[in-house]
Amino acid sequence: MAGDLRETLRFLQTENARLKDENRELREESTTLRQVLDALRTLQDVSASVTTETNALGLLDRILESALTALNATAGSLLLLDDETGELVFAVVHGVARESLTNYRLPPGTGIAGWVAHHVEPVIIPNVRADPRFSPSVDEHFNFQTRSMLCVPIATSRKVMGVLSALNKADGKEFTPADLALLAVVAQLAATAMERAETATPQPAR
Repeated sequence: MAGDLRETLRFLQTENARLKDENRELREESTTLRQVLDALRTLQDVSASVTTETNALGLLDRILESALTALNATAGSLLLLDDETGELVFAVVHGVARESLTNYRLPPGTGIAGWVAHHVEPVIIPNVRADPRFSPSVDEHFNFQTRSMLCVPIATSRKVMGVLSALNKADGKEFTPADLALLAVVAQLAATAMERAETATPQPAR
């Protein structure tokens, strides 16, 4: 009888711990979903309000900031493709290297960003040091340590405009396929907004 009681108590303790873990995970997922929805609403509003008067860099900064917040990433960048040289230019940067890395240029095809721009394919990399496409040159030059990475192309049906990347989750966890899908949506919104900014017609004064 005593043995049965101990087994029952042990089962209840185990079940209670499991339920607590599940509740914590559900709360975290709920928070993440709210952040994602908030980010997408912001981005949709931003892309819909673009005119020729829109500050392009300010627009891209808002897009990147919203994406990184939703992904819980500690750093990230939006690189634009220089059509003349084929280089990728760090147009907008968030993270500790923001000031020093902005406007830095990557030679064509360099690193994971160069690969994504060339192949126009998104990638999710849990450990960049184990990926042969990774180039440590930026990390070494700017005293940064990239651990995990998401990188997606910014492109329309007509051309590749650049790439969007998110680095190192704040909680140390790995990026997920859902994170990659979100960043891909953000990149598409960025591409649409940038294209609209290029082609928008100024409204006549009233």
